[in-house]
Amino acid sequence: MTLPPPSFGSAGEHRLQQHLGTADRAARFYDQQVRPHLTQEMRDFIGRQAMVFLATADSHGECDASFRAGPPGFVHVIDEGTLAYPEYRGNGVLASAGNMLENPHLGMLFVDFTHHHVGLHVNGVARLYRDGDLRRTHPDLPQDIAPGRTPHLWVHLSVEEAYIHCSKYIPHMEPTPRPGSHDAERPKDTEYFTRRPAEPVPSPSVT
Repeated sequence: MTLPPPSFGSAGEHRLQQHLGTADRAARFYDQQVRPHLTQEMRDFIGRQAMVFLATADSHGECDASFRAGPPGFVHVIDEGTLAYPEYRGNGVLASAGNMLENPHLGMLFVDFTHHHVGLHVNGVARLYRDGDLRRTHPDLPQDIAPGRTPHLWVHLSVEEAYIHCSKYIPHMEPTPRPGSHDAERPKDTEYFTRRPAEPVPSPSVT
């Protein structure tokens, strides 16, 4: 008899669970922790977060990891099945959004490093909207998330699954004021990882 496919998880993870003997533990996790929508507790948690990590891939499966931050609530919970967050011009590359055009599957990881030391995974299908287009259907989207800047796009996520990331290895971080000036030795962002070392000065030739 062929069993129906599990409600959550990929075929690959289920094969590996069988191979390593963790299928029963995984089944309990799916049953107790994974939800096809955002619970009220999850919605409240997202509303308190000031950062999120993103996972996207293009149509060939080439992956990209990225990061977004803003004031608490910059990722806006529309309802139990829908989130939205703004995209700004930045460096103009639009790597994450570009991947979503090819492959709409988006993974989001919210982590509380300062209080409860717990994380929340939210996975789903993303669509891109211009600011005015999304506000016509969702007029309660937050305004002035980044003062003086208008979102170039909004990412609209239809939630497919949401589940906890346990606290075991989440480090504790203390929020502190951002320094007013950078270290004089620090390279500019545009040169931080690409600045080449100074060319060595050739030794004078001896005749």
